[in-house]
Amino acid sequence: NMPLFPHLEELVSEIDVAAIPSERSAVLQPLIDYISAKKSSGHPVRLNFICTHNSRRSHLSQVWAQAMAYYCGVQNVSTYSGGTERTALYPMVAETLKNSGFEIKIIAQSENPVYTIKYSENEPPVMGFSKKWDDDFNPNSEFAAIMTCSQADEACPYIAWADVRIPITYEDPKFFDLSPQQAEKYSKRSLQIAGEMLYVFHRVANGKQPGVNRIH
Repeated sequence: NMPLFPHLEELVSEIDVAAIPSERSAVLQPLIDYISAKKSSGHPVRLNFICTHNSRRSHLSQVWAQAMAYYCGVQNVSTYSGGTERTALYPMVAETLKNSGFEIKIIAQSENPVYTIKYSENEPPVMGFSKKWDDDFNPNSEFAAIMTCSQADEACPYIAWADVRIPITYEDPKFFDLSPQQAEKYSKRSLQIAGEMLYVFHRVANGKQPGVNRIH
């Protein structure tokens, strides 16, 4: 595997997966189990991260999950995101990912722009744009629905055709929009998600043994 882009590789190599608090590792365990089961049965892993507006947390989760699966050498993983409604990927999310070392381009300008988000030289980019969770762009069976916000978890009592539904909720950085702490709060949320997705794929890649940290 080619490495991640240099700045991104450096950032990821400094994450300590052993530092995930135990209450979060309990929340992440069903996702580890789901991916591990798919992997051991030789099936592709499809993860659809779902939030209310598909504008912030669901995109951060989708992008970091795809990059971390690659980084940890977990094959056959495709990540998606969607909302209970369609809005637009919030520009600060793109900015935050860019600052972490992803390569980002806007390939279609509109009120809901389409971004390509690359993490490594030869890998296909993640396509970032806002859509409903059941959009044609997303899988319509054999996927895990991962609820990244409690509103979407409550508003979507039933996700049709999902194998499993896993709540892994994050606080919304939107509360800090247009405030002096905006960039810092988005970065903090992004790094929390990065660390948790690294933990998940690290555990999958290492047969789930806790405390094994190939990174340091």
